[in-house]
Amino acid sequence: MSQTHQSTAMSVCPACEEPLEESDRFCGACGYDLSSAPGAATPDDRPTLTMTPAPEAAAAWPAAQEPDSSDTPAPVHQATDLEGIESGGGAPDPRTATPEQLEAATPAAGTKLCVACRAGQVDPDGYCENCGHAQPRERDHMEQELGAVAAVSDRGLRHHRNEDAFVISSAALPDGSAAVVALVCDGVSSATRPDDASLAATRAANESLHESLPRGTHPQQALHEAILAAAEAVNALAQEPATAREHQPHQNAPACTFVGSIVTRELLVVGWVGDSRAYWVPDDRTATAARLTEDDSWAAQMVAAGLMNEAEAYADERAHAITGWLGADAYELEPHTASFKPDRPGVVVVCTDGLWNYAESAEQMARAVPADAAGRPLHAAQVLTGHALDGGGHDNVTVAVLPFPGARQGAGSA
Repeated sequence: MSQTHQSTAMSVCPACEEPLEESDRFCGACGYDLSSAPGAATPDDRPTLTMTPAPEAAAAWPAAQEPDSSDTPAPVHQATDLEGIESGGGAPDPRTATPEQLEAATPAAGTKLCVACRAGQVDPDGYCENCGHAQPRERDHMEQELGAVAAVSDRGLRHHRNEDAFVISSAALPDGSAAVVALVCDGVSSATRPDDASLAATRAANESLHESLPRGTHPQQALHEAILAAAEAVNALAQEPATAREHQPHQNAPACTFVGSIVTRELLVVGWVGDSRAYWVPDDRTATAARLTEDDSWAAQMVAAGLMNEAEAYADERAHAITGWLGADAYELEPHTASFKPDRPGVVVVCTDGLWNYAESAEQMARAVPADAAGRPLHAAQVLTGHALDGGGHDNVTVAVLPFPGARQGAGSA
């Protein structure tokens, strides 16, 4: 997620010139110890603004409100080229060591070894304790398809880790039909453990939905309750002991944004906190596409107050400073939700700003969505991810695609 940051003394790694985040102590590409570099600075960035008021609560199920105007995916592992990488110091070289030396140095069963030196153990933060090499992360690129919904998440081209998370699933409704669910969270980069925050939020929200929807809770109310459950899960992270790598002056509580959608045979529901978005793209591209969410952001506040037009606000460097998020340091939490009854088939695109930065308006998003998105949601999510990467990939990219109505394809169980 894009944030307003203070400048740091090092924007790139002095060893390999990989772009750096302000909170990095090690380079995510080569493992270089940044604390030992000349001119190393201590990050001290913080979320910028407070939250905005929330909309009214949902109506009783099954009546649908008019639009408001105002588990974990299977990872795809990255391959690592080991050719030419020699054994690190402090461990016997397997090319010259005796069998006795190798046996004595063999770690206990289940110990994760460095992919680079093949000798050092990997610490909880993903770095080799022997050579300092950053290990490939499971979340660098993830794809999942489940019946009538699919999602893709990618680290992007500039970030050293993926701080987004998603969950797609389906839940049985009391009438025997299925509700298809897509939840997407974007970790706040200026906060502690943003990747853990986004993962905890998606999991907690999904669990909440699978408890409430089968009981007959209106999907809009169910999504409202799911966002509250997600917030509790993120808040709980702030109470957990920090790892050694997190003992820094910058100790903002874990935080993330949230956007989710539930699709049934007749109803389309969205809920959000922050600046992750949901778009409606009809199958008939001559019909009007629409953005279904309003950002909790500085730019949105400026537009709502009439102080700037949309083009001016989003061109400002403060545009993506969020005013609402999930986290223990959020001043208030009032989830935004809305429900719709589209009069034609289409798809819902649920995404982080890593995508919509490159397709901001509803019309731009509609042009980026493939014409066969309803029949091939995974392909559509892959195409949209590629659109963001081709545009520069400056942020993590996560997108889920849900066809509407939800009964057009058989939805599998979670």
